[in-house]
Amino acid sequence: MRYSKTEAKAYAREHLRGIWAATLTPFTSAGEVDEAGFLSNLDLWIEDLAIDGFFVGGKQGEFFSMSLPERKRQFEVAVAACDGRAGTILSCSDQNLDVVLELGRHAQTLGADFIVVHAPVLHFVEPPDETVFAYYRHISEELDIGVAMWSHPDSGYLMSPELCARIAELPNIVAIKYSVPREMYARLTSMVGDKLIVSTASEKEWFDNIVELGWQVYLCSTPPFLMQTKVDRRMRAYTDLAFAGDIGAARRLRDSLDPVRRALRDTRPPGKNHAHQKYWQELLGQTGGRVRRPLLELTSEEKAATRAALQACGLQVETVTGAHD
Repeated sequence: MRYSKTEAKAYAREHLRGIWAATLTPFTSAGEVDEAGFLSNLDLWIEDLAIDGFFVGGKQGEFFSMSLPERKRQFEVAVAACDGRAGTILSCSDQNLDVVLELGRHAQTLGADFIVVHAPVLHFVEPPDETVFAYYRHISEELDIGVAMWSHPDSGYLMSPELCARIAELPNIVAIKYSVPREMYARLTSMVGDKLIVSTASEKEWFDNIVELGWQVYLCSTPPFLMQTKVDRRMRAYTDLAFAGDIGAARRLRDSLDPVRRALRDTRPPGKNHAHQKYWQELLGQTGGRVRRPLLELTSEEKAATRAALQACGLQVETVTGAHD
């Protein structure tokens, strides 16, 4: 590791900034992890799109359908590929705490920058606050690496700003991906100061959160590589302009992406988020690959609608691939 446990917050404040994307995991038609495709994507995202870091093996990455050895191997591939080129935050989320800790120790050994652990599923616990606090305290005590929390409705509850601020007092709790209404994450931001880096996955709100809340990191989802190409890096551009204080120019670029946002949103079939995003990747010349069960693939009709929407949305694509069916 590049820092001690007591240095984790300072290291995160310095290095967990910019645009971080949540990686998708490409699978072959035989259902195997497409490691070469994953590496190709990382190279493209770093070199062509200038993405600052990667959230690896999370919900977008289909960790729920991967074995423990597969998850560890993906960590190894990502850290080696990103070393000196981009940051890594590795998802150790699992309902089994032993798995969380095993993955966390593996991430430490590899020299990953940070890990993320989502709040446990506790729809059967009311109220959950003391249980959740004890959960993150135990993880903090067992690991030295910087830990990002993640609160989202899938857990059966949302962590309150007060609970998040309490957990932020632990020495190596450095950030939170806070998938909650804006009022909640704005309140948390005002409460924690430098003790916790707050972010959310909404690209639509990213510009406003830089300007109004002083946020330093987009953490994180797939728009950084779905809404950009080598020849059209408007998300990168509006982010850098907003950080530099050129708010008018940044806002105009942000607004110019509205047709792309609509194309992605309006063609995404219910229940097929992963397959839709992977097909969009293929259309952009990236490796999308298949999804794993229990997820479903797109139909030919859904692919045709997605292809037409991409062609009409104004996103500049250098090379149109052969991804049709």
